[in-house]
Amino acid sequence: MRSRTGFSSRRGATRRVTTAGGVTVLLLAPLLAGCSSDPTDDVRNAAQAFLDDWTAGKTDAAAALTTDAAATSALLEQTGTDLPDATLAAELGKVQVTDAKATVGWQATWDLAAAPDWSYPASLSLTEGDDGWQVVAAPTVVHPALGEGQHLQLARSLPERAPITDATGAPLFTETEVVNVGVDPAQVTDLPALAAGLAAATGVSAAEITADVQAAPAGQFVPVITLRRPDFEAIRAQVFDLPGAVFPTSTRPLAPTSRFGLALLGRVGDATAEVIDAATGDDGKPLYAAGDTLGLSGLQRADQQQLAGTPGFTVSVVSTDESIQDTGEVIDTVAPVPGTPVQTPLVPALQNAADAAVAGQSLATHLVVVRPGTGGILAVSSNEAANPSNALSGQFPPGSSMKTMTATALLTAGTVTPDTPVPCPGTTTVEGREFENEDQFDLGTVPLREAFAESCNTTFIQQALTLPDDALSAAASSYGVGSDWQLPVRVFSGAVPATSTGTTKAADAIGQGEVLMSPVQLALVAAGIASGTPAPPVEVVGGAPAGAAPTGPSAAVLDQLRPMMRQVVLTGTATGLADRGEVYGKTGTAEFGSNTPPDAHGWFMGYQLGGPQGDIAFAVLVEAGQSSSVAVTVADAFLGALS
Repeated sequence: MRSRTGFSSRRGATRRVTTAGGVTVLLLAPLLAGCSSDPTDDVRNAAQAFLDDWTAGKTDAAAALTTDAAATSALLEQTGTDLPDATLAAELGKVQVTDAKATVGWQATWDLAAAPDWSYPASLSLTEGDDGWQVVAAPTVVHPALGEGQHLQLARSLPERAPITDATGAPLFTETEVVNVGVDPAQVTDLPALAAGLAAATGVSAAEITADVQAAPAGQFVPVITLRRPDFEAIRAQVFDLPGAVFPTSTRPLAPTSRFGLALLGRVGDATAEVIDAATGDDGKPLYAAGDTLGLSGLQRADQQQLAGTPGFTVSVVSTDESIQDTGEVIDTVAPVPGTPVQTPLVPALQNAADAAVAGQSLATHLVVVRPGTGGILAVSSNEAANPSNALSGQFPPGSSMKTMTATALLTAGTVTPDTPVPCPGTTTVEGREFENEDQFDLGTVPLREAFAESCNTTFIQQALTLPDDALSAAASSYGVGSDWQLPVRVFSGAVPATSTGTTKAADAIGQGEVLMSPVQLALVAAGIASGTPAPPVEVVGGAPAGAAPTGPSAAVLDQLRPMMRQVVLTGTATGLADRGEVYGKTGTAEFGSNTPPDAHGWFMGYQLGGPQGDIAFAVLVEAGQSSSVAVTVADAFLGALS
């Protein structure tokens, strides 16, 4: 048994013995109890000590246990460079000893960064010297195939990204040429002028461009913006001759247009640190790395792992002499595992029609289309002026679109029917606060259906105040408003308080006060009215349900409400849609802000039966549109594009 001090149990030991006569003699002692002439344990311990230090990152300490500390230290450091951010686990195997030489088998498992583990059998040669057993310094310490003058080369690879598809299974993203507008710092002659020119053409701030160029390492390409080829051609004349500007091309999976279903589908691009940190495996480690093309938003990000698949890698041994241009010899490879497609309910014809309709507006405009009975989201559209996320997660007062739910509460209570005569004065006062109709129009006493079609605020305030305080909330909930939808891409399901009283309750009844909606949720309400079976929203076909199906109002209530919504189109506030087939709906103008007079959003929510794309429900929001008429105009353009 060999100790770390070099004394060997194989040769025994001496001890002093004093005889009865006081004479001290030296005796050669036999081997001590528990020791053995078998050096296997010594060899195993020496190999284990070396591997323990190496796996702990103590390369100098590990190298000191070899026959050439300097060479081994350089070897292990180089391996750390070759396999960046990887950690090694080692498991000892069989030990073989022949005289003063030994071999120890071991299993190496490298936990590679953003790649599967790399595992292989290896062996250490050891020799016995004056200081005990030492690992023989050699490249094979790292890998059996590694030779003198060579090092490892790791290449990660991602599979081709799986597609997001439409309702028919056709891919929505295809590999598309893009131009990467950027800067080569070595060619820059006047950075302020270059930054100003690029900023004017691309919209990226000159200060940001300047800072990025100044912070970039020498010789590194500095990206500014990535554009589809047609978009680049539109600015080519402004940027092409700027000294320092460069325009390498590449391909990227892109939707048909830059705005196509953007809020839902999202974008694909170069991975950001935030995206990498968010995509982790079961062990909490990132699955992907800088330089990977990944989903940056929407379903492309939410379903990242399903779409991107699992990276693979190839390990080669190559010469350390770069002048040789050694292509290397592959010693191991793990193929990447392809992802699987994500199917959406999107219908391109509807999406294109919605995109064309919102593109005609200069104000931020959104249009969401839903399939009655299924909750499938068929189109999500926002124009260039809009924040696309507002189509799904925006929180806006719905204005008189809320009257569909207020009418539901009134009809459910049974206190009125569509034919019930109700007053529609120009103004009404609640607890000292005056509410009015648009331009204080006064219809006198009219059937409830007419007050609904003409969007009489005062009627619905007066009638709603007769209801229990939670009636509006209950009616809205029956359509799914306020549900905690569990979806890959978050949606705002709306909010209608159950405890409002007085002036707040009055304002809630006409979609002001504390009531908030998103375009997608209003489209879902319209879909529930159309079908009679409200459904949770569906973003991915075959995915987990977003939640329990809303209960819905009774069939009797819906049978009364639908003709009221039809009247809005035939004789009321949305007659601009009267020639677009069997269309039902409700307009809304929702005041917001502190201006005098206040600004207002424009809404239209409704549905079309038996149209070219079957039954569809939809909601239009024009932010700060000031009137519902602009939303009706967008709805008209949308339905017209389908015919």
